[in-house]
Amino acid sequence: MRPAPIVAACIGAAGAMLGACADSAPAQCPSGGELEVSETLYFGAAKPGGGAVTREEWDRFVGEVVTPRFPGGFTQWDASGRWKAADGAVVHEATHVLAIVHPPGPQSEANVRAIASEYKSRFHQEAVLRVRSPACAWF
Repeated sequence: MRPAPIVAACIGAAGAMLGACADSAPAQCPSGGELEVSETLYFGAAKPGGGAVTREEWDRFVGEVVTPRFPGGFTQWDASGRWKAADGAVVHEATHVLAIVHPPGPQSEANVRAIASEYKSRFHQEAVLRVRSPACAWF
């Protein structure tokens, strides 16, 4: 298990940052930094038909679904979010946020997709917001 990362965004040319939208990372990191991917996922906690994902349900989800896919570590916190649902309604709900810094590659990509998919399935959610950026990390 590697130590918890101190992550800093790479400073690079505008073209390198625009390339992030095409699922690429900077060519190199300064001063020994490692090329990584920074993911932030936002999980709404309101359940269709009423109620919310409980603390116990969230903790079980993290233990069963997230931890096995990213045993090297991640950070989570609770937030309050607003978003526009498919029917146009503005929804205000408790939100769980998950930040993961991982090496680029197909296995990590599959793991993040599986986490979002399982949450949507398990808690009958319309969406999980995913924000992905290239990053340099120093350990």
